[in-house]
Amino acid sequence: MEPLNPVNVSANIKDNETVLRSIFHHCADIVFRPLNLPDRSGILLVYIDELTDTNKLEQIISACMMNDDYSRLTQYSIVHSYSEIVAKVLKGSTAIFMNGLPVAYMADLTAFKQRSIDEPSNEASIRGPREGFTEDLKTNLSMIRRKISHSRLKFESYHAGELSNTEFIVAYIEGCVKPELLQEVKSRLESFHTDQLLDSSYIEEFIEDKPLSLFPQIRNTERPDTVCSSLLEGKVAIIVDGSPNALILPMTFWSGFQAAEDHYERFLYVSAVRMLRMLLAVMSCLLPSLYVALTTFHPQMIPLNLMLSISAAREGIPFPTVIETLLMEIMFEGLREAGLRLPKAIGSAVSIVGALVIGEAAVQAGFISAPIVMIVAGTGIASFAFPSYSLALPFRILRFPLLILGGFLGLYGVAIGIMIIAIHLVTLKSFGTPYLKPTAPILPNFWKDTLVRMNKRFVPAQRRK
Repeated sequence: MEPLNPVNVSANIKDNETVLRSIFHHCADIVFRPLNLPDRSGILLVYIDELTDTNKLEQIISACMMNDDYSRLTQYSIVHSYSEIVAKVLKGSTAIFMNGLPVAYMADLTAFKQRSIDEPSNEASIRGPREGFTEDLKTNLSMIRRKISHSRLKFESYHAGELSNTEFIVAYIEGCVKPELLQEVKSRLESFHTDQLLDSSYIEEFIEDKPLSLFPQIRNTERPDTVCSSLLEGKVAIIVDGSPNALILPMTFWSGFQAAEDHYERFLYVSAVRMLRMLLAVMSCLLPSLYVALTTFHPQMIPLNLMLSISAAREGIPFPTVIETLLMEIMFEGLREAGLRLPKAIGSAVSIVGALVIGEAAVQAGFISAPIVMIVAGTGIASFAFPSYSLALPFRILRFPLLILGGFLGLYGVAIGIMIIAIHLVTLKSFGTPYLKPTAPILPNFWKDTLVRMNKRFVPAQRRK
């Protein structure tokens, strides 16, 4: 597409048509529709057929032909430059030019097919709201506004992407959010430039503190209730047009263990489940490396009967324990990825049947031992307990270097790996907020909804994080 012409609109609709046709050269979806009115004056309509409500458009055309006031049929704005006209037409508005008037009337006739409001597939909850964000920005904002009906809830509009010209919203509650946090978010958003902005993940990569860190520093969610609860805690949300995933910042390590229904179930059950999630998170990262380290370098730390069973099961296995475990972990991750990429009708069946068949065949053939199958299966099940998919990914990746360290250095290698991870987490920040807050630094007042969840009557209605 040629560069936009900044010249103002002409009073002659033929000149306007010539300029716009040169700008929209080879754009087959742009419709130029001239109309000859009974008083011999001319009107030119420019729009995209697939993004326009044709019923409203025909009503406007009928009103024009009858010399009726078409402005009562829709909202419109007056535009003077071609650059503004092109930007609005590409977003679905209809440009109306009248002969003798050096302006364009931009009518909001946008109408395109969009997905209905459904429950998020990645954040399903047993109790609580069942609605999730869609790809339509206005729909997403309305779901947030319906839950927080107060004038202090602010939506600031931005545009990014030289080619995509995508709109996104920065949402916050005035008086709850810290001014320095809001200023930092705005400065980072204003400093990045890109040709395209197709999803909220594009913004995430540009504004996060440490892009080389495995751990996510910005939380993403498809649930309006999660966004609303975060806004009430003093956080900032970013909602991008065309993306069903909203960004919440800052993010802490412990927020990745909080599920959507944690604030809808009874606090005793939620506290127990949260501690179980954290135990499973440790298992998903350390279980294979600990097994390899103990069986290879520290067998005296394993009970005698258990060690005898493991030794009997490993009799005749041609690979060292570390290689055996590494191969099974790679195979398990391969089956998991294959299950995600295959059609839903067969994806789960292939992954489950494949794991059973390959595991049983490998044990029968003497390639691997039965305890390894149990260790890898238990590790895989533990990795599915994360409420946040983005937080589960670093644990899946760190499992492999820890496994190698345990296979070559034993428990000392595992301890070195844990220390490196802990140091990284302690030094990591998300928009000035320590990643391990409130455990590092220790802030006891904020523990009421971190490791456990206290009864709501003991927690203030609003707290600033």
